[in-house]
Formats: sequence, structure tokens, C-alpha cells
Amino acid sequence: QVQLVESGGGLVQAGGSLRLSCAASGRTFDNWDMGWFRQAPGEEREFVGTISRNSGSTYLADSVKDRFTISRDNTKNTVYLEMNTLKPEDTAVYYCAARRLYTERYYVLTEYDYWGQGTQVTVSS
Repeated sequence: QVQLVESGGGLVQAGGSLRLSCAASGRTFDNWDMGWFRQAPGEEREFVGTISRNSGSTYLADSVKDRFTISRDNTKNTVYLEMNTLKPEDTAVYYCAARRLYTERYYVLTEYDYWGQGTQVTVSS
């Protein structure tokens, strides 16, 4: 069982920055690949980024890859999403997720075993 708690969301003006954190319970954090997803009102939840359990691989969605960075600190059981040059279209609830089994389908929601409750990010124009 893994419990995930996101934090760091808020209201920011366009062009600003936020850093989201996701703290995981348990002592086996480095056995999990971690992902970030987001869901805007009326939209489906979509992939934002993922980082492998040893930080060796990261992938980001094309819409954010030049502005967002994903990282993790296994000593703190925490994964981060650094978001820069935010745009109004980045407004969404951001979720972190954990998956135990490695596959190349890192962008697929059903590949993830555990989810956090989400944190709201609102970017004003």
C-alpha cells in the first residue's frame, strides 16, 4: 500500500512558476516509478510526466516538456514537478501516481496503481 499526498498548488499569474511535491508513505519508494497527471474541468485526465524509480529516465508531455521538470528524492520519499512559464491552459488539478511494474506505457492512467488526491493549480491571464 502506498499513500500519496500532493502539495504546492495555488493561484499564479501567467508566466509564473510553481513547484508541486508529492510525498509517499512507506519504505519502498524507490521501487516505484512515479507519474504526474492533470485534469482540467470537463476534460479527461492527461499525462504530464514520469520519472523512473532510480531517476534514470524522465518523460514529459510535449505540451510541457520545455517548461516543466520532474525529479525525485528517494531519501525523502518525494517526487517533484517544477513548472515554469505557466500558461492559463495549465490550469487543472494535478495528481501524482505510482506504479510498481515497469512498462513503456507510462502515459496510460491504468498503468498506475496508486493515486494522490490532487492539488489545484490555477493560472490567471
